[in-house]
Amino acid sequence: MQTGGRQGPEIWLRGPVSLDDGPHAGAPETPERPSSIPTGIPTHIPASPRRFSWVATHGGTGVTTLATVYGGQDCGRDWPTPEDPQSILLVARTHAAGLAAVTRALELFRRGEAPPGLDLDAVVLVADAPGRLPRQLAQYIKSIESVIDVYRVPWVPAWRLGDLTGPPPRETDPLSRLTGTTRPPR
Repeated sequence: MQTGGRQGPEIWLRGPVSLDDGPHAGAPETPERPSSIPTGIPTHIPASPRRFSWVATHGGTGVTTLATVYGGQDCGRDWPTPEDPQSILLVARTHAAGLAAVTRALELFRRGEAPPGLDLDAVVLVADAPGRLPRQLAQYIKSIESVIDVYRVPWVPAWRLGDLTGPPPRETDPLSRLTGTTRPPR
């Protein structure tokens, strides 16, 4: 919402932030470089995208497709080796057996029984069919979302036919940001 002043963190303050009121009135727009930082040295170095290992919680999850489309290491149903990225994304289909399998894998991490050194980042749920999920499965997913970040991948007919050349589906933009995959502008 623009109200004549600069846009500010309205969520943290009651009302819009204007240039002539508030605790930072009269403050410069950009902070000056402290004299202790030499000029010519970058103060912001962009980070490279984090690499992930895709781990299937059951057969047929689509980890090979996901690793091809989003990058990263396809570990199949095995834990990553020491040479693989130790940040993992657990993958399951959205049918009842798939959700039960990912729940069992999450339980391994909760009990500390997963291999040491692994960093569980999120769960990726791949649609098992086109269309809406039955209510029972949607509720099951909500319970998983209450304990870990969940990324959803819709049914992609082209992937079923083996065509992985197109951009990732728009619905997976959060997953694309996580993995550093860029979508071409439309």
